[in-house]
Amino acid sequence: MLAVEGLAKVYPTGKKALGGVDVVIDRPQLVAVIGSSGAGKSTFIRCINRLVEPTAGSVRLNGEDIVALDRKGLRAARRRIGMIFQEYNLVERLSVMQNVLSGRLGYVGLFAALRYRFPPEDIQAAFALLDRVGLDGYHDQRADALSGGQRQRVGIARALMQRPELLLLDEPTASLDPKTSRQIMRLVRELVAERQTPAIINIHDVALARAHADRIIGMKDGLIVFDAEASALTDAALTRIYGEEDWSRPQDADDEPAPAAAAPGSLSLIS
Repeated sequence: MLAVEGLAKVYPTGKKALGGVDVVIDRPQLVAVIGSSGAGKSTFIRCINRLVEPTAGSVRLNGEDIVALDRKGLRAARRRIGMIFQEYNLVERLSVMQNVLSGRLGYVGLFAALRYRFPPEDIQAAFALLDRVGLDGYHDQRADALSGGQRQRVGIARALMQRPELLLLDEPTASLDPKTSRQIMRLVRELVAERQTPAIINIHDVALARAHADRIIGMKDGLIVFDAEASALTDAALTRIYGEEDWSRPQDADDEPAPAAAAPGSLSLIS
């Protein structure tokens, strides 16, 4: 389905973001990409659909090398790749239905696109997707009236309206609270299985990746240093990805309790 070979990105400043990445996804699965900030996670995902232009390498989606495509060919290829963003990328003044239908803009003529006129089957598919992502009855609401979790669900529905061969998710839970993050990850996992569509997600939350991904890729300094089933992500692997840390220590154990406030009229001996 997807074969990435020797993918590299060096910026004009000389900074090496990717140092030659090889990844093969040969079946529908949810692949989580983890690593420290600056490890190359977002660059990797954005090089796949060429939102960031790779310096070298190939990205073959069902046999077609996306890196080698001209502008027209790239536009056609991007219709086959759904993208879900951290900041939702919705048109705030448009309705939920209009935002979801924008996933079909690449398939209708310019005249119809400008007036948001779509075939009946596209409208039916949009209603079905809104129901599936838990937004039945929200079709007429403006995007700017929604919560963060609801906006991300609209973004997922919009991406699926493309009927993609691959889903890319760039930190989709970073702006969400823990409960909503879990719900979004559970929804993505279910949709990958239902639609038999592979998905790659850049995510900082290791616990969410472990709980919901089929496979985890760990990146460090633009290179892949771990690639295995989620169950194989041991403390030793986390150290290889992030560096030395006591991974068994509770996350809040490093937070020192604040000193107790002195009672009114008493003398504090704390210097």
